[in-house]
Amino acid sequence: MADLTPLLVTLAGVLGLLVGSFLNVVVWRVPRGESVVAPPSACPACGARIRPYDNVPVVSWLVLRGRCRDCAAPISARYPAVELLTGVAFAAVAWWSGPGWWTPALLYLVAITVALTAIDLDVHRLPDAIVLPSYPVAAALLVLASADPGGTADWGALLRAGVGAAALFAFYFVLLVAYPAGMGFGDVKLAGVLGLYLGWVGWGALVVGAFAAFLVGGVVGLALIARRRAGRRTQIAFGPWMLAGAWIGLVAGQPLWDGYLGLL
Repeated sequence: MADLTPLLVTLAGVLGLLVGSFLNVVVWRVPRGESVVAPPSACPACGARIRPYDNVPVVSWLVLRGRCRDCAAPISARYPAVELLTGVAFAAVAWWSGPGWWTPALLYLVAITVALTAIDLDVHRLPDAIVLPSYPVAAALLVLASADPGGTADWGALLRAGVGAAALFAFYFVLLVAYPAGMGFGDVKLAGVLGLYLGWVGWGALVVGAFAAFLVGGVVGLALIARRRAGRRTQIAFGPWMLAGAWIGLVAGQPLWDGYLGLL
């Protein structure tokens, strides 16, 4: 049977570019409570609607040299950066996971990772409009991955996912109650979504993913303080480091945990 991985990686990369273009809309509109569907995208400077041929991911920004076609106002380089990052991340995840029913769940996690990271860094919020729908969407995709049509079902993984979601949600909720200034309830709600994924992979992934969030967040916080870009009382968005920790747990958590237990 032919290896479908190269085709999957290519298609995932193209899909990621398109999704990245949509995520730019999400990142801009969701924190403002605006619809991501209507009205059509327009230049924030002059209000001219973006033409379809000026909305091709990355390429249009390069062709327009980073400026609006109508008023020549500069277009932030973050737009093509988000598109390119999402495309590369989709392709990388597709290559890592390979053809299978687990891949769609991972690609969805990539999309919300990009959106929530950008929003949390901008406004220090993890909007319910993204986090709460992620529960049923992630659950449905993980049910599909557990059923593994055409393969061997693994319903134990789905049970672990449910326990992982509850455990990580409860852990962050306790932290919130114990030290309210340390995080927001948006972090608690996101923890449940990440617990679904980490628990599905395994208990080791769950433990490592939870620990890695605080390790990465702590290192970044110390680096910002050392560079005098933050102080001890400066609020630092924690959502991006939760997401980074979750990805560490998904990719390397289980092998790290198994290796640790082997040493014992």
